[in-house]
Amino acid sequence: MSTVAGDDVLQILPHPKAPVTWEESGLSQDLLLQLALKHLHFAGELVGNDLARRMGVRFSVVEPVVDQLKNQQHVEIVGGSVTGPSTFRYRITDAGRTRVGVFLRHNQYVGVAPVPLRQYKHYLSEWYPRAPRTATVERVRQAFRQLVLGDKVLDQLGPAINAGHSLFVYGPPGNGKTVISQAIRNLLDGDIAIPEAIEVEGQIVRLFDPVNHEPLPLDEPTGLDASSSFDRRWLRCRRPLVMVGGELTLDALELTYNQVSGFYSAPVQTVANGGVLVIDDFGRQRFEARDFLNRWIVPLENRVDFLTLQTGQKFELPFMTLVVFATNIRPAELVDEAFLRRIRYKVFAESPTVEDFAQIFEMYCGAKGVNYSRSLVDDLLQSYFRPRRIPLRGCQPRDLIEQALSMAEYLGKPPALTSELLEAACASYFVDDREVPPSYA
Repeated sequence: MSTVAGDDVLQILPHPKAPVTWEESGLSQDLLLQLALKHLHFAGELVGNDLARRMGVRFSVVEPVVDQLKNQQHVEIVGGSVTGPSTFRYRITDAGRTRVGVFLRHNQYVGVAPVPLRQYKHYLSEWYPRAPRTATVERVRQAFRQLVLGDKVLDQLGPAINAGHSLFVYGPPGNGKTVISQAIRNLLDGDIAIPEAIEVEGQIVRLFDPVNHEPLPLDEPTGLDASSSFDRRWLRCRRPLVMVGGELTLDALELTYNQVSGFYSAPVQTVANGGVLVIDDFGRQRFEARDFLNRWIVPLENRVDFLTLQTGQKFELPFMTLVVFATNIRPAELVDEAFLRRIRYKVFAESPTVEDFAQIFEMYCGAKGVNYSRSLVDDLLQSYFRPRRIPLRGCQPRDLIEQALSMAEYLGKPPALTSELLEAACASYFVDDREVPPSYA
């Protein structure tokens, strides 16, 4: 189980309980039989408890299908203790290998048993209302302490995070929209159980993504004995943060079917269920924003997504994801009023003031371990920014400091900021398209 503090009360978000029988697993005996035989095919032989462990269930769940395979002479007992079938050693026979070849042509999934779609939907419907909402004024300011943001922006972010609704973060480039979106994950307390895979109409959809899901330990022995109460088909994970950008395609919002393996991979919004999905550089993708938004009008409003199998059969999946659209394109140029209405919260990442700029500069000097001088900042703004009418951006202090220190290293100088180094950094950082007339003297 996982624990989080909320309203000074310890909240417990339970991990799904382990099924004791194959009926409780919610899966057909045929699917369990296929999976058991595949494991024996690749392992050669296994002790009953080891087979069950590989399938993520107790032996009592797979015992009926093992008995069936034994009666059909597709497996045989080749050893074990007298304590019971769970300690017997099972070996696949030649007849079993012939049969498993048929199964592998259908799909090559070999892992823990999937979770039925109805159990996954039931878990999320129970989990989501109980997920912690602990984005208080103090915690929001703590989470964004590395950014210089006004109270107006912070007080817009907090309610949006607690509500779990979609969020539009927009404004000029370089003002921290991406960093704001990423930091939201720090305010999502608690954890979530994520299945390795789910079963839909006999088809398997892999859901766990090792790139975007961060497993956490279960506070229980790892063995699948009578004392194990947790369903090992599920992984306890941190609430996910999934980031996509200009590479996002409309196909990524649908099930991906692998013709070779014979099973599906979940779309990005399903991988992000229970957490945050950040769509960075929204409007820069290789498709019309309007097509994307039309696809998501219903999910954003009703928290239900509709996906389609290769057979053409549609099914519902929960859409319990905080979607953050980050863009430097004006919202009115991307979407119409009807869609903006469905994105409940809009946050404008405004450009820093001179005081904000100086504060960001000071913070990054501290991070790089160099001395900070306000007069150095004022000179930079007066001599370089103002004559060229360069707008202030939140990323500029970091970038200029790093380039100035790189220049100092190149010239063999100590790592310290000077007006000359910052001027050189500006010259290589900003585009200066003013044409200088040649001298003919």
